[in-house]
Amino acid sequence: MSDADRNASSLRGYYRWHATFYDATRWAFLFGRRSLITTVAEQIKSPRSILEIGCGTGKNLIALAQAFPGARITGLDLSSDMLDRARAKIAPHAGRIELLHRAYDGPVTDGEEKFDLIVISYALSMINPGFDDVIRLCRDDLSEGGIVAVVDFHETRWTWFRKWMGVNHVRMEGQVLAQLDAGYKAVVRRIGRGYGGLWRYVMFVGR
Repeated sequence: MSDADRNASSLRGYYRWHATFYDATRWAFLFGRRSLITTVAEQIKSPRSILEIGCGTGKNLIALAQAFPGARITGLDLSSDMLDRARAKIAPHAGRIELLHRAYDGPVTDGEEKFDLIVISYALSMINPGFDDVIRLCRDDLSEGGIVAVVDFHETRWTWFRKWMGVNHVRMEGQVLAQLDAGYKAVVRRIGRGYGGLWRYVMFVGR
């Protein structure tokens, strides 16, 4: 088994338990998710198709459906437990939102219509190894002029907190922003602070 396969298997196990209380707790940590969608709506008015990588319980899928009522939306996640919760949420939008149970280890479109917008919310920092491959793969699924929009943990100056987040599969060493800067032209690039600077998070929208 490769390191990437081991990481994926570990994440599935992690979310098998965390899926039961994910929505009740993550609002206190995952800052910027709603404002990312608001920011993207200022950059792209009418995307035809949207992909969210690591869609989890579907919170962002509903927000995207509301922000872009004409778009076809695909949510992808490797955790069947998280997707079970997403499925219940998206029922009112079932005709517009599709769920895929898989890792993002290859293009989704495969010659079909590409996505005008790809959203990744607090997933890249947990894909270790392989987050950089995900960022590169997005190019294969983006339409010409398409946008990638990311919000994620960035870094912390506190060693103890970095280690604690590592226990929860999160790597916080500035690696996500470095790869986004290298691969895309930033339209929006912001750094926010969580709990007075305990950690920093990044919002990035690029072409």
